[in-house]
Amino acid sequence: MTFLANLNRRERFIVAVAVVVLVLVGGWELVVQPLLDRNQQAAELVPVREQTLARRLDLIGRRQAIEADLQTTEARIASVSERFLTSAAPAVAASELQKIAKDMASEAKTEIRSERILPPVERGALLEIPVEIAVSGEIRQLVDLLNRLEGAEKLLTVQDLRVRVVNVTQPRELLATLTLSGFILPARART
Repeated sequence: MTFLANLNRRERFIVAVAVVVLVLVGGWELVVQPLLDRNQQAAELVPVREQTLARRLDLIGRRQAIEADLQTTEARIASVSERFLTSAAPAVAASELQKIAKDMASEAKTEIRSERILPPVERGALLEIPVEIAVSGEIRQLVDLLNRLEGAEKLLTVQDLRVRVVNVTQPRELLATLTLSGFILPARART
């Protein structure tokens, strides 16, 4: 304070004006400018937040329709899931698929010549269990077998079908090799 006491009135005025200018500039840079920047950023976010709010309000407004769609989808998934093979393990499902194929082959009066379990294939959330089966019979019997497979209670698909004549001199009996697939939900998808 002795420093100010040694200054004359005009010099004190200049120092006082300098301090006031310094306080004003510091206040502007440290207080006002950050507030203005924050307000500008908030103003830029307003349209985006309004759009987000409008989308959320739309979702809230459509809640009953969305819930109804969800229930319909869950019911459809449950009905389709009943058509899957027993999902204890791929080997159990393959055995079930072989039994279904044998039963349908005997109902269609065809003879199973060979069976072979193929490695499971992941199909998204499902595990495809393929089995290759060779059956022999007349053309009507093979068509009957394919028709029975299509109408089965379980969800079955024929992935590959090769037909050839057993005896060329008597083209009455055919040998069909088909890759039949069933589906299971893997253990990790059920949890």
